[in-house]
Amino acid sequence: MSKTDSLDAPPPEGLMLPVPGVDYGLLDGLLGYALRRAQNALYLDFYRTTAAWDVSPQRFAALVLIARNPGLRQGLLGQAMGLHRSGALRLTDWLTAQGWAERRDAPGDARAWGLYLTPAGRRRLARLEAAVAEHDRALVAALGDQGAALKAGLERLAWVATARSTDPHNKPRRQKP
Repeated sequence: MSKTDSLDAPPPEGLMLPVPGVDYGLLDGLLGYALRRAQNALYLDFYRTTAAWDVSPQRFAALVLIARNPGLRQGLLGQAMGLHRSGALRLTDWLTAQGWAERRDAPGDARAWGLYLTPAGRRRLARLEAAVAEHDRALVAALGDQGAALKAGLERLAWVATARSTDPHNKPRRQKP
């Protein structure tokens, strides 16, 4: 997560749909650009679904992960979400400031603490999960038979891209100016 993708960033302002008359060149053929357009639209749709609670996809994911993994350490939360330490800290601080999560000392390790949902956090998550599950069902239904295949393909793409980025033989080459 970069500074420009902070947890307090406003939602995207537009759908990023192709604008008639604009030549997108190579962008129109790039998988990543199509994914970015879709991600932007999905984020906007998610934000509309959860706007009453001021919960972004990142905040929702953190609530789910903490609920499903009581005592989860902040560093592991960040790792599970692909966040840098500072992003995980800001996210944890926000959740605790809302009264939805709390830090508790880890048993047997006075230097560590784990994250737990508060009763208010559990109530909030129950409402959010219902709204988000319905949101997701509607999106998958709109895709028809392609919904499940798309999700599986995206999961596979994440693994492939991760493997490529961690392969020491696949280092980016600097182009000469």
